[in-house]
Amino acid sequence: MSGNTVRVLVASRNPKKLRELRRVLASAGVDGIDLVGLDELPPFPETPETGATFEENAIVKARDGARETGLPCVADDSGIEVDALNGMPGVLSARWSGVHGDDDANTALLLAQLSDVPDERRGAGFVSACALALPDGREWIVRGEWRGAIARAKTGDHGFGYDPVFRPEGEERSAAELTPDEKDASSHRGRALEQLVPALAELAAAR
Repeated sequence: MSGNTVRVLVASRNPKKLRELRRVLASAGVDGIDLVGLDELPPFPETPETGATFEENAIVKARDGARETGLPCVADDSGIEVDALNGMPGVLSARWSGVHGDDDANTALLLAQLSDVPDERRGAGFVSACALALPDGREWIVRGEWRGAIARAKTGDHGFGYDPVFRPEGEERSAAELTPDEKDASSHRGRALEQLVPALAELAAAR
């Protein structure tokens, strides 16, 4: 805790995830929380993401962060589940092409795997499990889902990951063509993070 704010670690090096949580907190009227990313703190040992579910990976990351830094820690694990691929890539989404975090390669491989799949069978859903772990051992794990379909080509330059090929239900645009506010209102991570707002608001109120 510094000044009149509570420092909360977001277990990510992705600045877009920090901005997303900041927007969710701001829209909920929660202030008094100072979010910091992994790059802003000294490195510490991180458990490999080997869980079979998004929830397992998220809570392991949150526990690591809370234990190693003494700060409340929010972590998420997210990915895309494609119906025609029996729910894959799932927890393997970030390394689907074999190289972790190569968005272009991952997206290209997914499109190639679905090249012969007709439009009516291209259903998919983004999934996000978010976890909050406190140094005192209290924990929350929540899940958000965002249904849609896989487009046939990339469009849009907002967002990251599979956003350019994911077309949300009821939308003609891809997730990468939505404004940040539009995405927050419906995205898997936005839906999951909203469920953590009460716990984060309680932390802020207790400062």
